[in-house]
Amino acid sequence: MPRIALPVAIAALLVVGSAQAETRTFDLTIKDHRFQPEAVTIPAGEKVKLMIHNQDATPEEFESYELNREKIIPGNSKAVVYVGPLEPGEYPFFGEFNQATAQGRVIAE
Repeated sequence: MPRIALPVAIAALLVVGSAQAETRTFDLTIKDHRFQPEAVTIPAGEKVKLMIHNQDATPEEFESYELNREKIIPGNSKAVVYVGPLEPGEYPFFGEFNQATAQGRVIAE
């Protein structure tokens, strides 16, 4: 391989690798002790980032047995929860501190 071709090939691989490494973000909001939207649809087979915005003054815990995730989000703050890659289906989650109202689901399709 010529000397100039190797650096060009390496640069091309780095660009492709960084494009593939970009994780899609999906927003969830906690307001009045409810998740909004109640259902978030994500692509099956892909790792994604859930950006959870807690607009309440009190903390809430994002919890899902099916997703094997739990994360406390302090009041008036944001937190990130990574999920996937998931098989197609529905994966419920809830707010540990307000289970009667804070219910939702991730739909992978």
